[in-house]
Amino acid sequence: MKELYEYDEEYRDSIATVDAQGKRVWIYPKKPKGKFFNARKIVSVILLTILFAGPFIKINGQPFLMMNIFERKFVILGTVFWPQDFFIFALGLITFFVFIILFTVVFGRVWCGWACPQTLFMEMVFRRIEYWIEGDANQQRKLAKMPWNGEKIRKRLLKHSIFVVIAVLIGHTAMAYLIGIEKVQEIVSQPPSENLAGFFGLIAFSAVFYGVFAYLREQACIAICPYGRLQGVLLVRDSMAVMYDWIRGEPRGKMKKSEVQADKGDCIDCKLCVHVCPTGIDIRNGTQLECVNCTACIDVCDDVMTKIDKPTGLIRIASHSAIADGKKRIFTPRVAGYTGVLVALIVLLTIFVSSRSDIQATILRTPGMLYQKVENDQIQNVYSIQLINKTIDDMNVHLRLIDHESGVIEVVGGNEIKLLSSGKADAVFTVRLPESEMEGNKNSITVGIFQGDDLIDKVKTNFLGPIKFK
Repeated sequence: MKELYEYDEEYRDSIATVDAQGKRVWIYPKKPKGKFFNARKIVSVILLTILFAGPFIKINGQPFLMMNIFERKFVILGTVFWPQDFFIFALGLITFFVFIILFTVVFGRVWCGWACPQTLFMEMVFRRIEYWIEGDANQQRKLAKMPWNGEKIRKRLLKHSIFVVIAVLIGHTAMAYLIGIEKVQEIVSQPPSENLAGFFGLIAFSAVFYGVFAYLREQACIAICPYGRLQGVLLVRDSMAVMYDWIRGEPRGKMKKSEVQADKGDCIDCKLCVHVCPTGIDIRNGTQLECVNCTACIDVCDDVMTKIDKPTGLIRIASHSAIADGKKRIFTPRVAGYTGVLVALIVLLTIFVSSRSDIQATILRTPGMLYQKVENDQIQNVYSIQLINKTIDDMNVHLRLIDHESGVIEVVGGNEIKLLSSGKADAVFTVRLPESEMEGNKNSITVGIFQGDDLIDKVKTNFLGPIKFK
């Protein structure tokens, strides 16, 4: 990348949040403002409202979204998925990741700056509280260098108290997406001793979120998030990103009154784009690992260009090719390839979801038991069946033989099996077939699971009989 930006004599090849000795450099970004920031505020309010309201939203009596890894129960848009549906869940995750890859190749890290919960909370919640209590960047620096006096203690105590409250709220919300809002309400309303695991889980979640937003901050995006690391292999010359127009802006230089700048570009080297960046980078060095496409540098640069009577857009959302070559290409061969894979995955996912049975049935012959000869020259086998109800409705089901009309199925304890909502049931049943219909000692039969007259699932199994000698 160096050769693309030869105008920069101090090209940076290390991250901005670590100094030469390897110590962390604390970032104090200038308070942003502008049309992009206003748009981000609207998007943030909408997304955060959905995030906090999500656990309370029910679809057909089920949560809007729940990833209960403890009970291996996953609910997406009100549809319950069990471990037996893991292949559908895995296919859905693969489809999501391919979509993210395609989205990144075309639009860069828009997700990071505009929709990622880490950025939303850090920049639109915690950072706003910090500005309100401690002031803008310069005031925050002064406060950090100030000795511990009454003012510093008061401001820091107020800020971190609010941070703790919000972290607790986020922790409880995150836990609700794992175990359900009802379970969280139960844990909160009971003494800790009644549910120690849940209580310590909520404490741990809250502590993690407080640590991330109070201390870790932008390091989560720079050093921890795998998606930020992947952008190095996902972004291409035609990907959209926050870009500095080096052709128009260079060579940069300070602007003086009544000075003709025929030999200079539009960039006046005010460095406001650096001061406003939440990860401390200089966007004029090109696309960098730390850039989350928050567009704060666009707002501040447009404001400066307006004040010096220059066209806005010196920093803008564009691709490298669009600036370097004047070519705007979105549907490239790489994009076409990812699109083809994504369409194929969506088709497969649609087929699997639409053909998904409401019941998961597992039938096993009773271990250690051979066939039995009963009256009327019939052969009997004993089986156990486990049924899992994947729906949110109670249902009564019964069993029938599909491929042997003369065969008889009898369920021990009654012909109907009651299945509770999202529950499972076990039963034992016998199958009797006329010996004359058997082709040997091992025969294939198909057991149908019916609700009323509707076939909702069928399972093939083996039926043992006597060996026939020719």
